[in-house]
Amino acid sequence: MSAHADEQTVTGDAALVRRHFASYTGVRLPLKLITPLDDAELERRITFFRGYFDACDQLVTIEKVVYGEIEFTHHYAYHDDGRIKRAALHQDDEEPRILSFD
Repeated sequence: MSAHADEQTVTGDAALVRRHFASYTGVRLPLKLITPLDDAELERRITFFRGYFDACDQLVTIEKVVYGEIEFTHHYAYHDDGRIKRAALHQDDEEPRILSFD
């Protein structure tokens, strides 16, 4: 198995692929994760982003990990045509912000 291998994760009733990244770009949702990381690189990083992708390779969840703790999480849902439908933004202990898109 390659160090770059995607990891299958089962969440609820759907299998998701988990990948790690150094950062993201853009200000629009969903965030665009950039600079993929392999397992060896994760061990040397203080901060990284964990992305979960569905069978259509759409980003459904992002976790920002800092010192091993999740600092924020975004959950995304999409319209059938691939446009973002809803985003749930969770930061620390705050109430989640739910954004809906037409």
